[in-house]
Amino acid sequence: MRVITADSAGFCFGVKRAVNTVYELTESCDTPIYTLGPIIHNEEVVSDLEKKGVRVIEKEEELKKITEGTVVIRSHGVGKKVYRQLEEQGLSYVDATCPFVLKIHRIVEEESQKGKQIIIVGDPSHPEVQGICGWCFSSCTVIRNKEEAQNLELKEGVSFCIVSQTTFNYNNFKDIVEILRKKSYDNNVLNTICNATEQRQKEAKAIAEKVDTMLVIGGRNSSNTQKLFEICKNECDNTYHIQTLVDLDSEMFQSSSCVGITAGASTPKKIIEEVQEHVRIKF
Repeated sequence: MRVITADSAGFCFGVKRAVNTVYELTESCDTPIYTLGPIIHNEEVVSDLEKKGVRVIEKEEELKKITEGTVVIRSHGVGKKVYRQLEEQGLSYVDATCPFVLKIHRIVEEESQKGKQIIIVGDPSHPEVQGICGWCFSSCTVIRNKEEAQNLELKEGVSFCIVSQTTFNYNNFKDIVEILRKKSYDNNVLNTICNATEQRQKEAKAIAEKVDTMLVIGGRNSSNTQKLFEICKNECDNTYHIQTLVDLDSEMFQSSSCVGITAGASTPKKIIEEVQEHVRIKF
């Protein structure tokens, strides 16, 4: 079986930095270690860290009960009030927010202080988007698709600043921006999709166009993996979203002579290599 694996598959800079930070802390820190949400959307990595004593904090109430230890802010980032809470509780924390996300925080903070309404193109339930909202001093609106963009009513005379979740589908972002631009002349559009995401999406699309079967590896809750799946599915009907090689099924490869593989930014290199070798040998 011929296998084409995307060069961009796997950990991006921000995720690698965050994961390495936590692993280093497990080796050097004598006090409890906590992460605000799973450090990445990958069950394998989160489970391994839990075995090393790293506890995941899911709710604000849990954070309020902590009296000692080190808290890690994951690559998705958090709102301004979380930093304030950590300081008020006197907790030690390590900020592993992706630099691309920090850039968006600074943008929306500055633009909202100028009185501009912030429009964030992304998934309102995603922790990165929720963190971005937490830096807005004026009202902010989250748009996830073209339909919501069409239905959005903008106030006359109000200036807008439009940014994007770093892992959003680039082509969908362009379409949404075009709709919003027709609604208002006074807007400032900033493409804040990170370079790694854009490259990963373009490469996945190019591979999916020429293979019989396409595999997209990543956690079920990984936003950027879901975007990759959507992009690949548009080019190759025989596209599957898997988490590990356990999810592979021989029926996926019927009448296939060439298989493409890509992976989300939260997928460890080890898992990608295992899937790649298994497909090449077994099918």
